[in-house]
Amino acid sequence: MERGTVVRITDVAALAGVAPSTVSKALNGTGSLRESTRAKVREAAERLGFVPDATARSLSARRSFTVGLLSTDSAGRFSLPVVLGAENALVGGELSALLATARHDPVREQHHVRALVARRVDGIIVTGRTTEPREPIRVPMPVVYAFAPSTNADDASVVPDDATGMRLLVEHLVGLGRRRIAYVGGRAEQAASVVRHDTLAAELAARGLELVGTPLYGDWSEQWGRRAVDAVLGWDVDGGAGASARAGDGAGVGGAAGVDAIVFASDQLARGGCDRLRERGLRVPDDVAVTGYDDWEVMSLASRPPLTTVDMQLERLGQRAAELLIAAIEGHPLHGVERLAPRLVVRASTLGDG
Repeated sequence: MERGTVVRITDVAALAGVAPSTVSKALNGTGSLRESTRAKVREAAERLGFVPDATARSLSARRSFTVGLLSTDSAGRFSLPVVLGAENALVGGELSALLATARHDPVREQHHVRALVARRVDGIIVTGRTTEPREPIRVPMPVVYAFAPSTNADDASVVPDDATGMRLLVEHLVGLGRRRIAYVGGRAEQAASVVRHDTLAAELAARGLELVGTPLYGDWSEQWGRRAVDAVLGWDVDGGAGASARAGDGAGVGGAAGVDAIVFASDQLARGGCDRLRERGLRVPDDVAVTGYDDWEVMSLASRPPLTTVDMQLERLGQRAAELLIAAIEGHPLHGVERLAPRLVVRASTLGDG
């Protein structure tokens, strides 16, 4: 057709040799049509450069073909990759995404929820900045929770499988011959700290081993990672150390406590821990192997040495949440918590430079 000519649905119908209503059904994925008919219509539409009217499509299907992505924070460290993964899947499903960030403010969150409902989105994905269970939102459309699960067991939630992640770390460390392993967590009341510690202790016990000392909890910060190293190895915070804890005194791997590995519950903690070990004259991993968690490359690759860690595959998690939402929108909802397996990322903090 001539440049600038508006292609109408009747033009596509004429080229494909079908009725205009058949074109509408074929392009909208509705009706009982043969696949050969749908293919013929799509080919005709592509040849003519036909662009469907989004408003007409929505009215015909009684859908908006938009999905809300509601983040409880500012789409930060954990929620951003979840959102990106979800958006990738939604685009593949010919859906548009509306992003709303609540910034951990319940009032702002309720405002965004009302706005998404008013826009008649087909569904909503809710994500957060921690894996702590959260209260569900009340809306008249399907909802899937990603990273931060719903407290309602009937809701669909996709979360990282932290237990599997810790098992991978234990297998790796024990396989390297590490036997005296200590644990440093973040906040004691948070699920990530607790699950990672409990799984670590259980996996070691199954191998006839036990954690060195008691688990240590504090902030999710490099500063706490540094201070925790002093506690693990028996140094006081002012810099003193017993004779057997000083580097180079022949005390063997791990100094006074005999620790040969420290499992940190996050990369941020582990980076601070590596810095402190180096300041105290201990070599990572020769004297003490170190592992992190999250594979936050800002921390894991910048650490000296780079960290062996666990990648929670957050983009894949977001993609899976979107897949579940699309299924629910199409009338096939799933319920309960789905745990997404992570992967182990091995680097120099356990293997060394060689």
